[in-house]
Amino acid sequence: MSVFALPEGSYTIAQDKVFVPFNIDTDDMKDRPASLLIEIQPFLIELKNDLLLCDTGLGYLNEQGEMTLFKNIKRHGFVPENITKVLLTHLHFDHVGGAVQKTLDGLQLSFPNAIYYVQRGEYERAVSHASKSYRIEIIETLYHSGKLILLDGDGKINDEISYEITGGHTEFHQAYTIKNQDEIYFFGGDVLPDLYQLMRKFVAKYDYDGKTSAEKRVEFGNRSIEQNSILLFYHSIKVPLCKIMKTEVGFRRRL
Repeated sequence: MSVFALPEGSYTIAQDKVFVPFNIDTDDMKDRPASLLIEIQPFLIELKNDLLLCDTGLGYLNEQGEMTLFKNIKRHGFVPENITKVLLTHLHFDHVGGAVQKTLDGLQLSFPNAIYYVQRGEYERAVSHASKSYRIEIIETLYHSGKLILLDGDGKINDEISYEITGGHTEFHQAYTIKNQDEIYFFGGDVLPDLYQLMRKFVAKYDYDGKTSAEKRVEFGNRSIEQNSILLFYHSIKVPLCKIMKTEVGFRRRL
């Protein structure tokens, strides 16, 4: 099993929920008041019989007019048509923007040979409650494609991939555990977005239920140590993945 980080860069986001590219060498957060700075990073996981994509980033195009996500996938020797499963934690734009692409015929799936997975409750919430965090045209394109599987509760996709509802960030946010004989990977999406939040016992005001997210991070951190698993951090390019340990001052990266 191999895992590849697919970094899309840094962005600021304010109340308008628009993701604006941020260059750490030239831009200044003082010029973007009331904004949050985040990093975006999907993951590619190669299994014996599957090529998984864990969330799909923003779907933004680079200067050459190519989706950054596509370029990153090709950099590792694959093409979008190779993806067999897209594991979605939830349906916020920064996690599903790359799931579709604009064509002359309208929005089309970015990964035509893949099956997409998300919780049924997450889909129903997204289409029934107006929110700038959701882009309905993307979600409906997924739903009507015939390639979206709506999951109910916790379970397994196959012997290698399991999923569980975490709640916290959204009511039906889910996480994935991917395992084979070599390694175990845990992808916690926005409930475990970076190592820093785990180390600080962070409670996010932007979460649906920040207290639940904080409690789940501790649960997943302890489980990771027990399983000797590798954590994948969607919002941390600086520390994309790592194993952790418990110290006197809390969770820390295992070097």
